[in-house]
Amino acid sequence: MESQATPLAGKTPAESYTEMVQIVYNAHANGSGRLFGGELMKWIDTVGAVTARRHCAREVTTAAVDTLRFEAPVPVNSTVLLKGKITFTGRTSMEVRVGAYVELLSGERCRVNEAFLVFVALDDEGIPTPVPPILPETESEKAAYEAGKQRQALRLQRRKERF
Repeated sequence: MESQATPLAGKTPAESYTEMVQIVYNAHANGSGRLFGGELMKWIDTVGAVTARRHCAREVTTAAVDTLRFEAPVPVNSTVLLKGKITFTGRTSMEVRVGAYVELLSGERCRVNEAFLVFVALDDEGIPTPVPPILPETESEKAAYEAGKQRQALRLQRRKERF
């Protein structure tokens, strides 16, 4: 007799939404007194991983950094806000969009970076395992899902071409 896997209940993007706030200190800076890009990348990977873990309730590993755009420098003593949200799910993978913003003392926020990362859920033996499907609710979440589907198709094509 064949056992059938129980389908995973879907989750909305809001259920795994993650924010992190960090003040940029001298230890985070490059020689120009601005946030070192590698430090920001570390923070982005952390926020992405927490978002993915919240979605699948499992350990995850970073599989790809699909897009990472530096849009503006971040001076020392800035407050950086990072926001992570699931945009697309595959069978065992999750795409997470992480936006990074400088938050001024007035409360105004200016986007300085945007990244799309792919995480894979792992079972207790470290083997990729299925994730809950994403259930986009708002029009912007539905558009993000469709764009994520296109990015996933491109990633698969690039892998096939060994790009």
